[in-house]
Amino acid sequence: MDFSVLNEALASKSFDKIADICDNLMLQVAAEGVAFQDEWPFAIHLLGHIYVDDINSARFLWKSIPPAIKESQLELVAAWKIGQKLWTRDYAGVYEAIRGFDWTQETKVVVAAFSELCTKRMFELLLSAYSTISIRDAAQFLGMSEEDATNYVLQQGWTVDPASQMLTVIKQATVKEQKLDPCKLQRLTEYMYSGKVGQSILLLKC
Repeated sequence: MDFSVLNEALASKSFDKIADICDNLMLQVAAEGVAFQDEWPFAIHLLGHIYVDDINSARFLWKSIPPAIKESQLELVAAWKIGQKLWTRDYAGVYEAIRGFDWTQETKVVVAAFSELCTKRMFELLLSAYSTISIRDAAQFLGMSEEDATNYVLQQGWTVDPASQMLTVIKQATVKEQKLDPCKLQRLTEYMYSGKVGQSILLLKC
């Protein structure tokens, strides 16, 4: 089976193209009646959907994979664990799932790129949704230790009150403000009030 286009995307770190490449190739081989499942890069395919934040497609792919393949490919199961945590909005769990498996070299680069992208997405989300947040909660959302999270946001211009362990969000003029999907903001609010992340002060900005 010819995976040259996929390999080129991986080599060039065009991870946002992985899902479409795999989807199209799968449709092609399925239409030709070619047996492909035993050699299909399911973990890479799944991570491609996760990378572009298409969790619905990732779930559909996971459900379509035969149980025997899921049982035999531990890396595939580990990749889906990331998807599960994203689906349930367990953001701290996302990073735990990333760190909790010894990824193969090919997959490791995709996972590392996703982890970095996830941190950026979460920072933009916090930037849009918060005026203040505890160091502990920020660390969980960013997948870092409290010290690293504090240093990270301080570099972005935020301020910290050591006494209360609270961070104050400071928007810089050079930062392009994310247009936050109201549905995502509502889900984030529900998640925070569910008690899965500590007691933060959520000040939504209009």
